[in-house]
Amino acid sequence: MMHVFDPTQCRLGEGPLWHPERQSLFWFDILNKQLLGEGTVRQFDEHVSAAGWVDHDTLLIASESQLFTYNLETGAQAHLVPLEADNPVTRSNDGRADPYGGFWIGFMGKRTEQGAGAIHRYYRGTVETLFEGITVPNAICFSPDGQFAHFTDTKTHQVMRIALDTEGWPIGGGEVFVDTRAEGFFPDGAVIDRDGCLWVAHWGHGRVARYDPDGAFIGAVTVPGKRPTCPAFGGKELSTLYVTSATMGMGDTAGPQDGQTFVIETQATGQREHRVIL
Repeated sequence: MMHVFDPTQCRLGEGPLWHPERQSLFWFDILNKQLLGEGTVRQFDEHVSAAGWVDHDTLLIASESQLFTYNLETGAQAHLVPLEADNPVTRSNDGRADPYGGFWIGFMGKRTEQGAGAIHRYYRGTVETLFEGITVPNAICFSPDGQFAHFTDTKTHQVMRIALDTEGWPIGGGEVFVDTRAEGFFPDGAVIDRDGCLWVAHWGHGRVARYDPDGAFIGAVTVPGKRPTCPAFGGKELSTLYVTSATMGMGDTAGPQDGQTFVIETQATGQREHRVIL
């Protein structure tokens, strides 16, 4: 049974990252512009949403205007590259390091403007736009063999899969991997375990669903928060599943567990999060 890992009620909890060298979980409250983890709340001046690990003390963090490095011990920040810095409409959202040392990051309208978003990739010093015209980019994750990337525009109810070349760049237009239009589920953040199964949060439905490597539904874990946002595997054996959630848009209907971060022990084993190569 899933229980509370951290009782902090995030307006928009997102981007859970298990740091393999620190053996610690970090996550964000995007709307409150905060990074949480290790019993500390780190405050920023703009929206922050996702991170990859660079070394024991350094994270690569995506904000609404840039990628920057952040020292977890000193709080020192260093600008790396701009991200949609000239577009005040958008902010960063879901993101994850890929198996090739790159970092994928989704952008979306701050007011969920239709088609205002995109998915970009940072790779060894440069940023390229991979997909445009996206409304709510989410579910960025990668197969264990590094051959496929997955992502969604949550509004479409579909998770896509696209082949990658030997440097991790997308090949072709991709294909629908999971389609939940019939059920009305909204796929949010996702992670892939060591067996190639996709675990995806269903926003508004209080659950994380698991799909096999062919996209067939296996089962689901119930989340106490009604708006789960993203799962992540962690713990010593990478069998612990963490799930962030949100109170955004719920108003007076938000319950005491909405927006909290949850945890459950599973029989699955996750992948070790990839290091970002700067």
